[in-house]
Amino acid sequence: MAPDRPVNPDAPDGMWSIGELAQHAGVTVKTVRFYTDRGLLPETARSTGGHRRYGPGALDRLRLIRSLRTLDLPVPEVGRVLEHEAALEDVIAGQLAEIGPRLAALRWREAALHLLRDCTAEERAERLRLVGAVSAPPTTAALARFWRGVLPPRLPARLVSAILDGAVPQLPSDPTPSQVLTFARMHALATGPRPVTDFCRPVPRQPDRNCRPAVLYEGLGEAYDLVVADVRAGRPPAAGDALDAYVCAYAASRGMHDTPEFRRQLSHLLDRIADPVIARYWNLAAELSDPADPTFGAADDWLRAALDAEVAAAA
Repeated sequence: MAPDRPVNPDAPDGMWSIGELAQHAGVTVKTVRFYTDRGLLPETARSTGGHRRYGPGALDRLRLIRSLRTLDLPVPEVGRVLEHEAALEDVIAGQLAEIGPRLAALRWREAALHLLRDCTAEERAERLRLVGAVSAPPTTAALARFWRGVLPPRLPARLVSAILDGAVPQLPSDPTPSQVLTFARMHALATGPRPVTDFCRPVPRQPDRNCRPAVLYEGLGEAYDLVVADVRAGRPPAAGDALDAYVCAYAASRGMHDTPEFRRQLSHLLDRIADPVIARYWNLAAELSDPADPTFGAADDWLRAALDAEVAAAA
């Protein structure tokens, strides 16, 4: 930063007194003294009476200090920028990183306040309890912990990461009151009692030794990829490649073959082990997700409905 260096045309030595500098900069003498004492605005000399005198460049430097302070930069950060021009980019990046979470927290609080204002007295107590349990800004850490507890142990890390990416929704940067309520309900669900039943654990707390969960979840991911276009388009559940991949995932995970009898048994088993907590989670997740990006839960519901319809038709 190399500004012009104006001098004081009214002084024989071209220097500024502290009062003259403050007047031309549009600040108070107290402000000039503060920046001088902090080492941001060095004085050049002292008058015979001991008063501070400022040389050429002091006015531009003071204006620069004021501009940086207008951005709410702390005094030490202003000093860094004054000493090293290249530091400005790092300082700006740091400030943006700090402001982002603060803005997110304010947006969350604003939406939460609207949520509490625009409801009945009977609803307010429950909403206060739900919203009060969530940090501001909110994080999805509780949702990720929920799924890590639900998923079978010893799944490959890559597979767990892929499942979490699809199961944990991205939070909106500028939420509506209804989205705040939806996420608060998801948070309450995720921090409550956890489901303990799945295909590889048809009896609570008793895993099926013959089931290979990694094979199952790999195959389910492929089936969901195949069916997402049908779900997005609102097509009715039907037989096809997606359903075949879905059934094959379950069969392969137990070392079995896809047969009509296996499909019949699978349809009954999936109905029996369906968990209302998981179903509720997916319903809430759909409210936060982009309609063009169906959740795993929506894909699974479609495929299960297709399986049930096929089994019913065969019967």
